[in-house]
Amino acid sequence: MGLYVKYKGRDSELPRHRERIMHSIEKDLIHDQNVLSVFYGGSIGENSTDLFSDIDLRIVVNDKVFEEYRLNKKGRAKKWGNVLFFEDNPRASHTVAHYTNFIKVDAFYYRSQQLQPSVWLQNIKIVHDTDGVMISLSENSKCLTYQPALEEVESWRDKIFAYVHEVYRRVSRGEIYYALRCLDNLRLSMITAWHMEAGLQPNTFGDWARLQGTRSKLETWQLKLLEEWFSSPEPSEIMKVMTSMFPEFKRVHACLCQKVGLEENNSLAEKVLEMIN
Repeated sequence: MGLYVKYKGRDSELPRHRERIMHSIEKDLIHDQNVLSVFYGGSIGENSTDLFSDIDLRIVVNDKVFEEYRLNKKGRAKKWGNVLFFEDNPRASHTVAHYTNFIKVDAFYYRSQQLQPSVWLQNIKIVHDTDGVMISLSENSKCLTYQPALEEVESWRDKIFAYVHEVYRRVSRGEIYYALRCLDNLRLSMITAWHMEAGLQPNTFGDWARLQGTRSKLETWQLKLLEEWFSSPEPSEIMKVMTSMFPEFKRVHACLCQKVGLEENNSLAEKVLEMIN
């Protein structure tokens, strides 16, 4: 029995399970007088869910109870369903609950004055808003556009240089997993550059969500390059794949420098790349 066939029945029920947990969430939070707003981001906010969509939950609470609610974030999540396990940092203001029905909830808690207009608030689903603040924030966010800053592009370039040199060092030391991680960071850095070039807010670095597959906003040729940049653990292939990224790096680097008014400094780029190529 194939993997997908084995779990096909369970997976087909995920949208129904997700709706049930969302109903439990809303029933619990909307009647809490200390909860000022409840809204969903991600694919629920964009109305683009698929079988495996998470519940990206955002909860705005009264300032005076914020710490109490943050400390009880895991206990609160247990009220919405049968939790199998948590991904959690006790010091963080969010928790990730994994339920026995294979649904995942990312629950973030905010103080009332913490949120500001943002491109991340353009597509949200508001289910509770006591004083209309979230509706106003969402409306004020719709006119915002993302444009990379000069410092952002300069930092991106420096990290590319660092990953390139680190791949060489780790391959030379036989630290193949480390080298592969750096190569993966190079791929992700190139996607970040493509998003900056297109005026799209890049993901938080390390987050591969929606960068591949049917939900990706990348062009077909960019997705094809990502496929070509796959590497086995063979050291010579790791180096070959890395150097195959250089032409596209140079193209998008020039574009971003022009976009933000940063000196391209081709001599620096050539010197950095020639040290390992």
